[in-house]
Amino acid sequence: MTTAAMPEKSLSNQDYKNYLQKGISYQQYKQEMAADLTSNADLKVKEYISLNQRRMHRIEKTYVPSADLMTQVQNLKQKTHWLILTEHWCGDASQTLPALNAIAASSEGRIDMKLVYRDQHDELMNAYLTNGTRSIPKLIQLDEHLQVTGVWGPRPDFAQKMVKELRSNPESAATYGNALHSWYAKNKQQDLEKEVTQLLNRAG
Repeated sequence: MTTAAMPEKSLSNQDYKNYLQKGISYQQYKQEMAADLTSNADLKVKEYISLNQRRMHRIEKTYVPSADLMTQVQNLKQKTHWLILTEHWCGDASQTLPALNAIAASSEGRIDMKLVYRDQHDELMNAYLTNGTRSIPKLIQLDEHLQVTGVWGPRPDFAQKMVKELRSNPESAATYGNALHSWYAKNKQQDLEKEVTQLLNRAG
């Protein structure tokens, strides 16, 4: 499972409470994403956002949480919070946020998912680096007392290893993104579901 170590700098319950209060819903995130597409002056970023919107829309139409996963979600004994660091331009976020939202939305309130922007929350991001990098998305799982019970991200473990190998090879470093998104399309959230299952096991 792709996880980060527990935060290098200890954050308090009040810190997490503040981040959750600042966090936005997935629906609000999509609205702000659409506004960003209209107003962003960087043409390359606009291209990424537009592509990510299409990816998200496709996953929203096709992904349904498995029965096994939903059984586990319904067996959660306490409120679970998912605090996720993300940005509109992030390709990995576009591939995973719609599925994570579908899981949370189907949880009947057991899972509360809030999104915060990486570049507006340096302290939180810097506490959850991946091998020293500010990689996103990064999901921080908290219990009802706002204690950290697990961390996931920035992508499923197999994809993380694949990207590392592709980026270390000069011949594939520039085009690793094509292979990555092809993998996401073929995998259809199967690896993500397995890792969310492991994450929720820790919520108990």
